Amino acid sequence: MARPRIKDVARHAGVSEKTVSNVINDYTHVSDRTRRVVQESIAQLGYRVNLAGRHLRKGRTGIIALVVPELDVPYFAELARHVVREAGERSLTVLIHQSGADREHELAALAGFGSDFVDGVILSPLALTADDLRERAGAPPTVLLGELLEEGADHVAIDNELAAREATAHLIALGRRSVLAVGGRDDAGLGTAEARTRGYRAALDAAGIAYDPSALLPVASFRMSDGAAAVEAALNRGIRPDALLCFNDQLALGALRALHERGVRVPEEVAVIGFDDVEGGRFSVPTLSTVAPDKAAVARTAVQLLQRRIDEASGSPSDGTAVPAVLSPQDRVVAHRLVLRESTEGGSRAR
Repeated sequence: MARPRIKDVARHAGVSEKTVSNVINDYTHVSDRTRRVVQESIAQLGYRVNLAGRHLRKGRTGIIALVVPELDVPYFAELARHVVREAGERSLTVLIHQSGADREHELAALAGFGSDFVDGVILSPLALTADDLRERAGAPPTVLLGELLEEGADHVAIDNELAAREATAHLIALGRRSVLAVGGRDDAGLGTAEARTRGYRAALDAAGIAYDPSALLPVASFRMSDGAAAVEAALNRGIRPDALLCFNDQLALGALRALHERGVRVPEEVAVIGFDDVEGGRFSVPTLSTVAPDKAAVARTAVQLLQRRIDEASGSPSDGTAVPAVLSPQDRVVAHRLVLRESTEGGSRAR
């Protein structure tokens, strides 16, 4: 049986093909009665919108790419779920790609994978440089997450410096004076780790605590094993902290394990706080205090920015409105909050 077309729906409903199109595209100038009649005909005939054809008529594929360093890192998995949902509301399909934090893979993503099958890219970079972005002439529209490489590209993130300052201040307010930064990186760069280190140092300075460079525990990657190894190495060197600021929840969960194996009580002897508010931290023993970014807002803002750039590039907005004015690169900051649980609050009620 042939697939129903718009003209079949129009004939069945007794309206014009233009009216059917207006109902499908949810235009407001269709009467409630007409809309209902057309929707009933669509349901009875089993008509489905040809999204591929709709996108191609506008010079698009309807596919965007989400490129993250590692798919098995819970933060990126949770973020991907939000991006897929936001894109779906705009009839966009998401291609998810793992870069492995490899520069060549990130460059390939930045270039649209050497083809025209993606309309735009949402990219969480770890290896790219600002020069890489400046040399992307002809590349598809791109929105960066997390790492701020330069002011020449749209960017979405929380205020990492402020968040780290607040998390460190929370530890200090508990009376902790020897706070190690697991994953800290005291460079002049614009990356997430550098921003969180600046926030950590600012909180120490505000409390009158001298900064000790040896309090930064660098890691090769931000996995549980790296957090455990960094804390174990620090303890083996005779360092005795009373608090850990971990630059993501994976590092914090690894740190909890290392402390447990050494018989160190959390939070009685060492308080621990992480970043990202991933599901595992809500079920660890003890449950993990953390900085919770609004992941839904990160996804929503990134998809909105990318959609606008796609509309600008194609000259054909997805919603049928006028072509938007070209905006300068946008740096959007979304909300975060401290979620306090047992790893800093003990048995008290989490906030």
